[in-house]
Amino acid sequence: AAAGFSAAEADRLRQAMGSKRSPERMAELRERLLAGMAARGITGEVAEDIYAKLHAFSGYGFPESHSVSMAYIVWCSCYLKRYYPAAFTAALLNNQPMGFYSPGSLITDVRRHGVQVKRVDVNSSGAKATLQSPDVPYQPRHRHASPIPQPAIRQGLSSVRDLGGDAAETVIAERDAGGPFADLEDFIVRTGLSRPALEALATAGAFGSLGVGKNGYSGLDRREALWTAGALAGTTAGHLPGTAPGVTVPELDPLTPVETTLADLWATGTSPADHPIGHLRARLALRGVTPAEELKTTGNRSLVRVAGLVTHRQRPPTAHGTCFLGLEDETGLINVICPAPLWERQRRVALAHGALLIHGTLERTAGAVNVVAGRIEPLRAGVPRKARDFR
Repeated sequence: AAAGFSAAEADRLRQAMGSKRSPERMAELRERLLAGMAARGITGEVAEDIYAKLHAFSGYGFPESHSVSMAYIVWCSCYLKRYYPAAFTAALLNNQPMGFYSPGSLITDVRRHGVQVKRVDVNSSGAKATLQSPDVPYQPRHRHASPIPQPAIRQGLSSVRDLGGDAAETVIAERDAGGPFADLEDFIVRTGLSRPALEALATAGAFGSLGVGKNGYSGLDRREALWTAGALAGTTAGHLPGTAPGVTVPELDPLTPVETTLADLWATGTSPADHPIGHLRARLALRGVTPAEELKTTGNRSLVRVAGLVTHRQRPPTAHGTCFLGLEDETGLINVICPAPLWERQRRVALAHGALLIHGTLERTAGAVNVVAGRIEPLRAGVPRKARDFR
């Protein structure tokens, strides 16, 4: 109507606005569009403004059918996360790599919402994450926790490093065929897993249901399992049972809570019971560091200190050099804005460490809470530098 386009020309313009090479295709139609509008009395700034709006839309717009589908997926996802967080999180864990958040962040979030997460276990885990009866009653303390009682999430065998899907399926098939594994030697003989895979399973606490440990309790603790797995690695059905040398476990101190968390992170990349920053909370409190949960009630424009594991680093081209960091502590997520001058000064520190302490100013806008960084410090949390960066 504005430029006198035929139906075919109008459809070409529509396609250009949705094309992957829309700037070039839009430029090809510019003169025809302006000429058509001029013939109908639309000239000067008005004509240029119409073209500018069409051109701008071509840079981010997409078909209405896509937006409707996207909105429906978002609505369904929100509903599932609100009312069925255990099943929703298990599904996300079973379709990695995907999405914005790592498995570690997903597990930490679902735990905050009251869902129990059980460690990998060779007699109870599937190849992927599964839902099982919880060991403790569901406790929906989070304000957005589901009102529906939730099952527990059992971590899958394939989440253990050096194992993989094929080895996990081998363990499942052998367990289904021959019944639960009686002890570690039985497991090694029947599965034939490599030493690295056995040591990773031991570090993850996956042998906790096998045999009786030196402490008299059911199951091997991690250090006992590591020792025994090293001694029995390579044992086959051709060996006489119980004759492998070096399986007598000496007196070993159990892992401390910090060591247990770090072992979880090394073996599976996640921790089903604790968060590394939680172990540092007493020391951080002495330095005036505010937990993520308390930022919601902290005054706007307040000077704050926050600390956490780095989950993301983002630097959009349209942000004029500003970098955005995602931090996570045991209570929640923290959005950190690093202005361009600060980023240029402290980029090496921000990129080289997996955990950071930020000195900054709280900024609350339309319900969103951010911390505008003024200074960045490395935080020794014993975790590797692992984040989803610049995607």
